[in-house]
Amino acid sequence: MPRAACFDRQVALERAVELFWSRGYYASSMKHIEQALDMRPGSLYATFGSKSGLFMEALDAYVARTGENFRLLLEGSPTVVDGLKGYLRSFVRPCAAKTQMPAQACMLVKTLLEINPEDAELLAKADAVLALVEQRICKALEQAKAAAELHPDVDCSRLARLLQAQMIGLRVFAERDVPDAQVEALADDIANLIDAYRLV
Repeated sequence: MPRAACFDRQVALERAVELFWSRGYYASSMKHIEQALDMRPGSLYATFGSKSGLFMEALDAYVARTGENFRLLLEGSPTVVDGLKGYLRSFVRPCAAKTQMPAQACMLVKTLLEINPEDAELLAKADAVLALVEQRICKALEQAKAAAELHPDVDCSRLARLLQAQMIGLRVFAERDVPDAQVEALADDIANLIDAYRLV
């Protein structure tokens, strides 16, 4: 029974991510949430406490899942740099398609752009999660540096910050009515920024 309950919670969080991504936080009413998660109001509040509680837990679950995908991508690539470049390309493609589950940049940047300053807790949550993503990129760069894939004088923290800033900008650009191919081409350009620091 405990295993089934845990599974149901994860399913509910996945559905919440889909809903918040497609409609946005403010446009997702409690009725929408009840229907998407197939839960009664009492169960929703007992499980997640509030709409904002559900949203923040959904962000946590989503980032944990994409973090695992990132790890698998790095492990399955010939080099750490190749894996990182593949990651930078991949997490913008669902943004362009607008028909798949949101990529990490999409979900988090959309949150930053949408949430009102008055909702300081939600903004702080999104900012903290983006900082975690930056740390993941930095750690991968440090692994590449240790493996002699990058120049020894590379500032991994600064490069990680640059790459994330570029991807945030691309996420905003993708909101325009532009062809998917243009968005993906720019993602390639951003991924290829790493080549300037590469040894192998």
